[in-house]
Amino acid sequence: MTTGDDPATGPPWSVRFASTWTATEDAPEFLGVVKDSANQIELYLDFAAKTGGRPDFSGLPVSALFARVFDLEKLAALPPPKGSDVPLLLAWISSANGVAKAIMYFGITPPPDPIADQDAIKRNLKDFEDQQAAALNFLIRITAREVQSAFLFMEDLAPELRTSLDKARVGGEEMVYGALVAMTQGLSPANARLISAALRDTRDAWVLDFFPKDRPLILNQLAQVQKAANDDEVQKNLAAFGDALAAAK
Repeated sequence: MTTGDDPATGPPWSVRFASTWTATEDAPEFLGVVKDSANQIELYLDFAAKTGGRPDFSGLPVSALFARVFDLEKLAALPPPKGSDVPLLLAWISSANGVAKAIMYFGITPPPDPIADQDAIKRNLKDFEDQQAAALNFLIRITAREVQSAFLFMEDLAPELRTSLDKARVGGEEMVYGALVAMTQGLSPANARLISAALRDTRDAWVLDFFPKDRPLILNQLAQVQKAANDDEVQKNLAAFGDALAAAK
């Protein structure tokens, strides 16, 4: 996006960012990098909307900032889940979710209305499909990881203290339901495969997470996606996800 700002300093959202996370970096430093990167993307999108520009995620520094927030390699490199991971994961999810919403609601006057603004939301999904698919892939995977850690954390709590877990479970359901809705909006085969593979790979966490009373709603939306999908790999991924949910006790 051309801004007309001084090329030596860049537009007001552009700042020097910290080095990538290393194995020796502690959680606060890592989360600071993620949060700062997310904030810079949100400032960039706000600046683009106010100046009539079109966001471009293909070039630096935005592509690097995006990669730092939605870093699948860092997520995959984490050790096996444990209860103490919950604060780190929630903070990371918060930053990633903020960016995902900023892209979804780009150009919409806050607060966004899912009904009144549905045309703009659909347009943004089409215009920024690759970024939204990448964000959903990441959010599905990190939220599933947080679900596992949350259940481990709650094992040591008295039943009356577990209400926060119930709220988190609802959030996971809503995120997966939203991903399934997005998959009915004519995504490219590559992006449909990306999201459906994330659902397939994390199905055990969702079996654990979804309330029995809410599974029919998820399965109904899944059926709508399966009806619209015309890709064999997507169908296989969705079938694995759906079979796991249908067999859950």
